Amino acid sequence: MFDDVAASPYTVATIEMCRTQHRCILAPLSTRLEKPTPIARAKARNLPSWSRLLLLPVEDGGLATGVATRFGERIGGAVFIFACGPWLPKLFPDLLGDRIFVTRPEVLYFGPPAGDSRFAPPAMPAWIDFGEELYGIPDIEARGFKISLDRHGAPFDPDTGDRVAGETIAAVRAYMARRFPALRDAPLVAAEVCQYENTCNGDFLIDRHPGLENVWLVGGGSGHGFKHGPVVGEYVARLVAEGGVIDERFRLATKEKVQQRAVY
Repeated sequence: MFDDVAASPYTVATIEMCRTQHRCILAPLSTRLEKPTPIARAKARNLPSWSRLLLLPVEDGGLATGVATRFGERIGGAVFIFACGPWLPKLFPDLLGDRIFVTRPEVLYFGPPAGDSRFAPPAMPAWIDFGEELYGIPDIEARGFKISLDRHGAPFDPDTGDRVAGETIAAVRAYMARRFPALRDAPLVAAEVCQYENTCNGDFLIDRHPGLENVWLVGGGSGHGFKHGPVVGEYVARLVAEGGVIDERFRLATKEKVQQRAVY
């Protein structure tokens, strides 16, 4: 599919999720973590959703031969890294269906009073209230005062789940009335539904597939996966290209089927 994969000891097909459109991007990844090429970006625009991706038949010796879509497209490679966020358990339901917990948080944005700079940087930092499980980010570029309940709720399907926010407005307003009384009656200017994808304790999953030696599973990033992406990418690329010992806390064997949140 890609004719310009950077030369490296491995040909790595990296599969990443474009969070905004629920579409997938298939792009080569060299050991130097090069950006997807223009060709990769152009071809990614019309690729199918995660639910339409399939692993090709496994060769003798426990190796994946490639990735295929249900439209017949096939992407070959020597090593495959699946970093698919909340779609990861859909690609590997038998292995991860009950080890990656996908839930539905809401992010709300409220408009501060006109001319009130207390809720914008540098006056206000990003903050988190661990006791009440809420966090917030100051009003940046007039987007609004961002606040969200940081709780793991009911299971959520990233393809078919309800993405109309509103369930947490009352609880968030009650909290703001106590903690940020100046925002008690602030207008709701925007809202969105995202999704968490946590392991049992909230830590990352970074490990080889137990039955496919050349397949790596990278997930459990929750709402923090994007922020940690560059460092996790370097860590995984180094493991794939140079070898080394995987941190025990990231191994699949440490991921249980019951949630006991320890990492926030």
